[in-house]
Amino acid sequence: MLIKPASDIRSSEITDKKVYLNRREFIRATTGTAVAAATGVLGAEAFLQAAPPAPHGRKLENVKKSPLSTDEKMNSWDQITTYNNYYEFGIDKDSPSMTSGNLKTQPWTVAVDGECNKKAAWNLEDILKGQTLEDRIYRHRCVEAWSMVIPWVGFPLADFIKKCEPTSKAKFIEFTTLYDPKQMPGVRSPVLRWPYVEGLRLDEAMHPLTILTVGLYGEVVPNQNGAPLRLAVPWKYGFKHIKSIVKIKFTEKPPLNTWQESAPQEYGFYSNVNPSVDHPRWSQATERRIGEFLRRKTLMFNGYGDQVASLYTGMDLKKNY
Repeated sequence: MLIKPASDIRSSEITDKKVYLNRREFIRATTGTAVAAATGVLGAEAFLQAAPPAPHGRKLENVKKSPLSTDEKMNSWDQITTYNNYYEFGIDKDSPSMTSGNLKTQPWTVAVDGECNKKAAWNLEDILKGQTLEDRIYRHRCVEAWSMVIPWVGFPLADFIKKCEPTSKAKFIEFTTLYDPKQMPGVRSPVLRWPYVEGLRLDEAMHPLTILTVGLYGEVVPNQNGAPLRLAVPWKYGFKHIKSIVKIKFTEKPPLNTWQESAPQEYGFYSNVNPSVDHPRWSQATERRIGEFLRRKTLMFNGYGDQVASLYTGMDLKKNY
């Protein structure tokens, strides 16, 4: 085997970093397509055979059904816990299920800061105190054009915001994910700016559909799905649904989100599901539900337009993507 010294390798022969980072995803996708051609089924199982589903956890008590839930067929526990975007535990979809098992989620503290009267370090138990947990079956749409239907358990973010007493200057809310290289192997690589940061306009955060999530399928949320506290905003792309939240800050100006900083031409602040605004590298007009073969049309606001369209009256949603 001939091995060239570095000085003899032409730049055209060097694999682009983005191609390298996405190589396994490409292999997985093409393998899944081949399986589909042979069997007529394209499910997560076709390319996630090596990914272990999360062990079942503690059942959550006194969870009530939510009238805001969709009646669509839910994805399975195995699918939801083996196909994840959670770069703190690796860039491949199956990495979080294999590397997040040692994440310590108790005790857990969320620091509240910024334009509010109740700046404090909140223990998770205090955040949950007095909250009524709801079973919220939400459509979940990722920017890579795949989707799921997930039975989250959570409570309205608005309830916690009211406890923090934001001031009149608070127009936005910023969220920050845990940053711990000892527990999170993915952050040892500079694929993104760490810690991961996301944000919402305050009226979006106060909307009844926006929830803080602590469970999945009636059980405590698994590590790979953002334990112990994550966001769910069902009309926005999945990268807005920040996981393992350790800080909430009320701000006067829009926070600079991690993906927006990394690739502003691809990821905007609002990130509403919009089939008419394509990602620069793929169409957003259709999506594939994990576990299904055929693609389906992407719905504006992920199908939640009746509830949230009024938030964006008068805005150009192609410019404000």
